[in-house]
Amino acid sequence: MSLKAQLEAIIYAAETPITLEQMTSLVKESVVAEGISDEAQIKSHVRSNLEELVGQYGSPDHGIEIREVAGGYRMSTKPEQHEVVRSFARSLKPPIRLSLPALETLAVIAYKQPVTVPEINDIRGVDSGGVIGTLLDRKLITTAGRKQVIGRPILYKTTKEFLMRFGLKDVNELPSMEEFEKLVAESFQAELAPVEAAAVPETASSEASDEHAPEAAPTPENAS
Repeated sequence: MSLKAQLEAIIYAAETPITLEQMTSLVKESVVAEGISDEAQIKSHVRSNLEELVGQYGSPDHGIEIREVAGGYRMSTKPEQHEVVRSFARSLKPPIRLSLPALETLAVIAYKQPVTVPEINDIRGVDSGGVIGTLLDRKLITTAGRKQVIGRPILYKTTKEFLMRFGLKDVNELPSMEEFEKLVAESFQAELAPVEAAAVPETASSEASDEHAPEAAPTPENAS
């Protein structure tokens, strides 16, 4: 089996983005069998084959591409194929999308991270406590220590899952706020099930409680 075929199979089988280092470790024996023994040369040879593979999938004949996402590589549908894939996803099950309060809170964290709940509340103008819990449950955000001010409030930031969900290499690739909101609206609805209202802390605002219910006008999922 060729080295590119091995890399292709590894990327396809990986549930999360797989790094160049991980792939190099997995195919090292095959590369050594080709007569390459120097560690730097092995990694360079794997990288060269990976770049060729990425280029091949970039051809218009492929509906799938290999992208660098969250520090690794993964296969995803090309943007021009999203509409047909969304139509397919819509035919499988009713979609549910992230509510506006959760969308707003996630956007604030993405663009202001690391950020505290009081800071999020100041920007949104409402209590975001209940929404924070939902985003934590979905592993889209995580804690990032405590801010060194009176009360030492918890800081929040986005996660690797967030990068994977939106196909970003890192947070520096975040689009404009308007583009981000559109991306979120298209991306979440098929997997985010509503959470029981009883799970919302009593101290959370009524808006935060309403956050858990699906909206009336869902959109198809971005199945990239």
